[in-house]
Amino acid sequence: MRSKLKPQPKTISDLEQKAMDFVWAHAPCTAEQCRAGLADKHPLKDSTVRTILRRLEVKGYLQHEVDGRTFLYRPIEAPQTVAARAVKQIIDRLCGGSVEALLVGMVDHSVLDHKQLQHLAGKIASKKGTPR
Repeated sequence: MRSKLKPQPKTISDLEQKAMDFVWAHAPCTAEQCRAGLADKHPLKDSTVRTILRRLEVKGYLQHEVDGRTFLYRPIEAPQTVAARAVKQIIDRLCGGSVEALLVGMVDHSVLDHKQLQHLAGKIASKKGTPR
């Protein structure tokens, strides 16, 4: 089965991830709003936040529109879509493209238990419209 997902944008740093989390939660937002939102745990200069947002835009995570002289930032895709691409990349690189190998490994290493796996199987079956 061929994936419909686009290629994964370039990876992002921990600080870029924090900025993305803010934009996902508060879009559209300005650089100043992002700086203020990160300030409690990450006090940053205005120019640093603008650089982070510009890098995220270049990497394909954000886009902006201009309102007067203010840039308003929006995510290009939902966090779940970005996560799905990241998992697909892990499956391709580390599991030889096998989702089964990933899930078995997650159960074997107590990331998922049997009950959680059955619950997920039920959710997937209901999305596909097939009986369990």
